[in-house]
Amino acid sequence: MAIKSRNKVSPNFNMSSMTDIVFLLLIFFMLTSTLVSPNALKLLLPNSSSKTLAPQTVSVSVTQNLEYYVDKTQVSFDQLESAILSKMGTSEENSIILHVDKTIAIEEAVKVMDIASRNRLKMVLATQPK
Repeated sequence: MAIKSRNKVSPNFNMSSMTDIVFLLLIFFMLTSTLVSPNALKLLLPNSSSKTLAPQTVSVSVTQNLEYYVDKTQVSFDQLESAILSKMGTSEENSIILHVDKTIAIEEAVKVMDIASRNRLKMVLATQPK
């Protein structure tokens, strides 16, 4: 007397649940990527192929006319250090994103880097991807 099992394992794999998950992830990333807006002015940035991720706390921009901006607020160079320090606060993850127009001499970027070095702040130079 042969006993047959009623529970057979199906060799087919159902992909519908997997495609639902992929579709939801695609929608999520498309929506969140449109909400990201950089906190900087429109400048012609130098090109670079490297990428560095740092928590952005303060954005410092130097325009073509040597105008200094701290988070879209124009300040003079004499007031730049105090404006940066007042925006930084007391967080341990302090960093500055430096946006410098590519037509500006490197000395102007070094001046801002010197301010960050004196105050022991992390600085990242913003570039445009190639």
